[in-house]
Amino acid sequence: MAFVKPVILRAHGVTLEPLTLEHEDGLRAAAADGELWQLRVTSVPAPGETRDYIARALAGREEGHRFAFAVIEDASGDVLGSTSYHDIIPAVKRVEIGYTWYARRAQRTHVNTACKLLLLAHAFESLGCNLVGWRTDNLNLASQRAIERLGAKKDGVLRGHALRRDGTIRDTVMYSMTREEWPDVKERLTARLAAPRADG
Repeated sequence: MAFVKPVILRAHGVTLEPLTLEHEDGLRAAAADGELWQLRVTSVPAPGETRDYIARALAGREEGHRFAFAVIEDASGDVLGSTSYHDIIPAVKRVEIGYTWYARRAQRTHVNTACKLLLLAHAFESLGCNLVGWRTDNLNLASQRAIERLGAKKDGVLRGHALRRDGTIRDTVMYSMTREEWPDVKERLTARLAAPRADG
């Protein structure tokens, strides 16, 4: 039985729904807003790679190590991007949050905070996770700042850990949040979303 089961998460004007091939056109349009596939430190699919990107995510779901969501803007119904649980380890009740990217128009808005609040709440309160992790490229300073703003703790750096899309070797910065840390983080993120002009 899968640890992460299909679920729709909704709050603060965004909906996370299980990623399917029906999201292909919307995902392609979201990536085109800013030509995000040009960034070497992200995993955003190029226009011709969108179907394969979704197929790989669905294969990861079947294998039990990744569960991808489409990020939907409630007001317009537009796909804003995607995010996932990954490196799912049921035995220790651990998931990581990653493969996250948004159309340029959704960046530096409330969207990232809303998505992370939904994913964290589901992980800790529904799945019973003991820990949620993140990983990011050591060159992706914007991602590191965003993770730190959530309240995650930096665990360390894995040197020479993975290949970037351009073939260079990256160091990976690791972060985590424990079940005990979650209540304070939840209160702070909820307050941030309630404040005017909440930042992502």
